[in-house]
Amino acid sequence: MVHALRGPAARRARLVSIAAVAILGPALAGCVGSVDDAERLQGQAQAVLARWAAAVAAAGGPSAVVVVGEQTGQVGDWELAVGDNNKRALMAGLVETDSSVTGAAQPDGEVQWQDGTTATVGVISAQEAVTSIKAGASGPCGDCQPLRITAARLTTGPIQTSRGPAAAPVWEFTMQGTAVRVTRVALANAVSVVLPAWNANDAPVGLAIDSAGATVGGRELTASFIGAPLPGDQPCGEDYTAQAVESDLAVVVIVTRHPHLTFGACTAVGATRSATAELAAPLGGRAVLDVVQGRPVPVTLTP
Repeated sequence: MVHALRGPAARRARLVSIAAVAILGPALAGCVGSVDDAERLQGQAQAVLARWAAAVAAAGGPSAVVVVGEQTGQVGDWELAVGDNNKRALMAGLVETDSSVTGAAQPDGEVQWQDGTTATVGVISAQEAVTSIKAGASGPCGDCQPLRITAARLTTGPIQTSRGPAAAPVWEFTMQGTAVRVTRVALANAVSVVLPAWNANDAPVGLAIDSAGATVGGRELTASFIGAPLPGDQPCGEDYTAQAVESDLAVVVIVTRHPHLTFGACTAVGATRSATAELAAPLGGRAVLDVVQGRPVPVTLTP
C-alpha cells in the first residue's frame, strides 16, 4: 500500500477539518457571519487566486495534470527498529544518494485517469525527484540520521489529481536498512502552490472544501465539505450556500453557514455536506481551490 506522508500541508488540512467540526456545537447559537468575515473571505479568495497564478507561471503555464496532496509517499511501513528516525528524517528531507541516482534525462510519460483519458507529461530525473523531496521538508530534525538511497526505479503509481485518481510516472527509491521504498511523483513542471505559513493566532476564516463536482459545459459547481449533520430547520442544524470567485486559471469556493438558532450545547459531530455555486463560465480545465488554504481539490466532471 502507498501511504502519503503527513507534511505541513496535510497537518494544516487536519487542523482545518478539526476546527470546522469543533465549532459546529457552540457556534450554532451564533450569527451567520459578520460583514468583516465576508470581506475577509473575499480577500482570502483573491490571495488564493494570486498564489495559484504565480504557481502556474512558475511551472511554465497551465498544466493538464494538477497533483492534489502530498507528492512524496512510501510503499510499506517502517520497521520498529528504524521507524521513528526514518519517518522524521523523511519529513525533514534528510535523504542522501549514491551513484545509482543520476540526473539522466527521461522520455515523456503518460498520465491516465480512471475514465480512460490520458495526457502526455514530461518526466523529471531521479536526482530531480530527490531534490524535490528535500525541498518539501517540513522542518529540521537535528537528531535524525539521514536516509540513504541505494537504487532508483521509474515506475507507474497512483496519484490524486484535480480531475480525480490517476496512474502516473513515479520514482521509487530503495533505502538502506529498510524494506520501505520511498516514492515521488515524477511529473515535470508540476504546478505546486506555496501555501502561507499557518498562524493559529490569526487563522484564516471559512470552511475548507474537500472535493467538487460539475458537468462538462455546465455552470454549476457543487462543493463537498464537513458540516453539521442536520439541516438548518432542525436544532443544531445548518444550511449552506456557496459562492464562486473565479479567474481564468482557477475557481475558489466560499461556503457560507446558515445555522439554526439553538440554545444550549450541540454535539461536535460532523457530516459530509454540499453546496452549489453558480459559475460565470463552465469550469473547463480550471482548478478548484479551497478558500482556507488555497490547495487544489479533486474534481469530478460528468457528461
